Order: sequence, then structure tokens, then C-alpha cells
Amino acid sequence: MELRQLEYFVEVAKREHVSEAAKDLHVAQSAISRQIANLEAELGVELFIREGRNVKLTPIGKHFLTHVETALKAIDYARQQVEEYLDPERGTIKIGFPTSLASHTLPSVISAFKTLHPNVSFHLRQGTYRFLIESIKNRTLDLAFIGPVPTDEPDLKGDILFTESFMALLSADHRLAEKTSIDLHELRNESFVMFPEGYILRTIAMDACKQAGFRPNVTSVGEDLDVIKGLVSAEIGVTLLPENALHETLPGNTIKLPIHIPQVKRNVGIIVLKNRDLAPSVKLFHQFAKDFFSVLERYQ
Repeated sequence: MELRQLEYFVEVAKREHVSEAAKDLHVAQSAISRQIANLEAELGVELFIREGRNVKLTPIGKHFLTHVETALKAIDYARQQVEEYLDPERGTIKIGFPTSLASHTLPSVISAFKTLHPNVSFHLRQGTYRFLIESIKNRTLDLAFIGPVPTDEPDLKGDILFTESFMALLSADHRLAEKTSIDLHELRNESFVMFPEGYILRTIAMDACKQAGFRPNVTSVGEDLDVIKGLVSAEIGVTLLPENALHETLPGNTIKLPIHIPQVKRNVGIIVLKNRDLAPSVKLFHQFAKDFFSVLERYQ
């Protein structure tokens, strides 16, 4: 069984088409067909069945694919470890992050790190709370910034970097716009703009409103942070967002107000897979991030 055979197998499984896989891999279609046939002969099973011009995995083929993908990730990681052992200053770090940390937090720490380690590269992936957790567990990402740090994931190791408050975002013409802070129950009769159900920022906002004694009237939903801000600017409703999501210049016709009661907060941290030895460059960045925010907290 050769590494090339396994790579061809995975590509055909993803494409469900031999010629498309060949085009993507820049090899002849006959070469892929031959290697797949050799692999099936060695295993003694059929991995694919033909359906017209396409191919589909057999039940045993689907089972085999799961293990092959795991093996290829392990080989890729081992290769990365060797390369970084030879030169840890030239590694590539795969980082995940939520949209709420995209405009300020992540650029700040990466910029500071690159000043000291200019040859380390980054592969950045934005995603939802659940996506980030699963991507660490399946090793698609090396580490992820996340808020709040999950406490019910035994496979993950999390470090809290800082805590931030949520603020109310209102249109500049709102009846409460002249106040310096608000109690959350003052928004009980408002229309709310929020993330969809299942998004962690919505869960935090809903829990805060419940604590304030009301269930918010969610009239508009958006998956994009800028869309939510834009809807508030257009006076469609109000919303609750963490400070980092409101760090940059606000959209026109909006203001942000601290929430006095109840205090709505979340911790923000960094997660890695608990039983995985981090590659040298990843380990370097992981420690740097913890030190970076520790210094910031000390001087705030």
C-alpha cells in the first residue's frame, strides 16, 4: 500500500469522478484508475462502484475513507514536525477564530508575533463556535481563539486570555441614545437583531435578557457581524455584542452603550487538542499569545 494510492483514493472519493480527480492532481486518468485498482486488489475489496460517469464509495469504501483521512492527517503532521524541527522559524500555523475577534484581537496578537518571528506563516480560518471546537478535535486546525472557553470538552485544553463585557448597539436616533449606560430591561420592548439559533453570541444575549426578566423579540437574524451592525444602523432593531466586535469605528448612525445591570460578560481564550504534541512553531505562538494577553491585562 503506497501513500500515492491513498492520496488518489481520497481525491476520487471527494470528487466522485476519476477524470476530475486526475485533473486536480495533474496526473493521467489512467494512472489514477490503475492505482485504485491496485489498491482494491491488495485489500481484496471493491472501494468504488460506477454510476454512469461517476463513481460512488461502497459501504466498506466509506469505512476505509475515514481511516485513510486520519492516517494522511497524521502523516502530514509528522512531516510538519520534521520540517519545523529543522527550522521552527519557518513553520505554518493553522488558526481558527470567530468573527467577533477578527477585526482587532487576532490582528493584534499576530502582528506582535510576526515582529519577533517574521518567517512563520499563518493559515487563518473563521468559523462558528461549534466549527472551531470540531476543527481542533479532528486536527484541521492547530489552535483556535474562542469565547467562551468550553468547559465540557474533555479532549480539549483551554486557556483563558481575557474577559470582555457585552454592550448594547443602538441607532443614534434611539430614545436611549443620550444615556451613558443602560439597564438591560430598558430594551424589553425593543425589536432585536441577532445571530441565528445555535450561535454562541445569540445564546449569551438570550440568557442575559432572561436574567433581566424578559424574552427578547427577535425580528431579524443575520449570520454576518457586519450585517447585524448594518441592520441596527438602519433602525431595524437593537443588538448585544461583545466589546471586541465593536472595537473599530462603528457603522454610521449607531452608538454603543455599556450595560449596567446585569453585567454581561464572556471569557475569551485559546484551545488546543489536549493529548497532541504541538509543532514547534505552534507551541511558540501558543505561549506567546498567553504572555501577550497577560501583559495587556496587567496594564489595563
